[in-house]
Amino acid sequence: MKKLVHVFLTAAVLYTVSMPVLAVETAPAVSAECSIVIHADSGRVLYEKNADQRMLIASTTKIMTALVALENCAPEEAVTIKPEWAAVEGSSMYLKSGETYTLEELLYGMMLASGNDAATAVACHVAGDIPSFAELMNEKAEALGMSGSSFENPHGLDGETHYSTARDMATLAAHAMENESFAKIVGTHAVTIKGLTYVNHNKLLTMCDGVLGVKTGFTKAAGRTLVSCCERDGARLICVTLHAPDDWDDHMALYDWAYREYRYMPAVGPEDTVSLPLISDAGGTVTVRPREEVRVLTAPEDQVSVSVQLPRFVFPGHEAGERAGKLIVCVNGVPQGETDYVYCSDIAVPTAAKRSFLQWLRGLGVYELIQ
Repeated sequence: MKKLVHVFLTAAVLYTVSMPVLAVETAPAVSAECSIVIHADSGRVLYEKNADQRMLIASTTKIMTALVALENCAPEEAVTIKPEWAAVEGSSMYLKSGETYTLEELLYGMMLASGNDAATAVACHVAGDIPSFAELMNEKAEALGMSGSSFENPHGLDGETHYSTARDMATLAAHAMENESFAKIVGTHAVTIKGLTYVNHNKLLTMCDGVLGVKTGFTKAAGRTLVSCCERDGARLICVTLHAPDDWDDHMALYDWAYREYRYMPAVGPEDTVSLPLISDAGGTVTVRPREEVRVLTAPEDQVSVSVQLPRFVFPGHEAGERAGKLIVCVNGVPQGETDYVYCSDIAVPTAAKRSFLQWLRGLGVYELIQ
């Protein structure tokens, strides 16, 4: 196994765009009792307020319901509605007993119209009954590290063991938005199913530039709950507000602030090459480059550094694009992105290497050096 050497480079060497030094702008005041804004890709927290306080989450619960359903069943699966599923209290997509829907149609009704009937049908189709589905929800929460959450139903009606935190819901939303089927559903403005048109309750889709989803919620005890995802200039953020009387304005103000304060900047790219010594009869060097651009979300006062892991020297016999090492980009000492180093060109084995490997090394005087 090749021994790796660690090299630390400063942001000044690698940044292709200089960052102006600006005063940090104070985050806006919000109506929410609990809230958070994170960068979806890295998980970096940009803003938080009581983010670990356990709260009722109302219909934002359905983010977990949809994710668990999509990870366990195919969207085209048929679901025939039972009478008890169509009679659930609260918001509804008006399912009719005996009719058959695809799972995807139920998910649209659940995420756009916030149908509790649809959530119940989805849960029972996936797991057989609500308690069994709740077990799947809690297993997924544990897998995602949602340590402040507990789920007892698929729709979000108030329950003693049904709660989460702003931080956990942001983690959940960031993960869920990576699922293409989920992202498509929650980003849909309206859909018609069996002659009924369902309009997305999430007004941010039309009110706020860049918003992609995800889910609203309300009960008298929980108050207004809202989880949203926004992308501007390539930076995807998640915002969560719990018990927020003015949630639409809270989200818009927090997004506008975050996108003013933070920049999604290239830290390294394919043009940032490194030369390594080549061990061959001809000598020389080998050039490697980052496989892809790594961008990080930074504020003006942040310190950006790059940890480079590469071999001390290279032997012939590599192809262009083959992995040579890796680099990790850190912001204020915390890893925020990484990529591989790859060889820029083929490194052919010289004629001398047709001899046995050890003979070749002895001929170069290298074998004795590395004994």
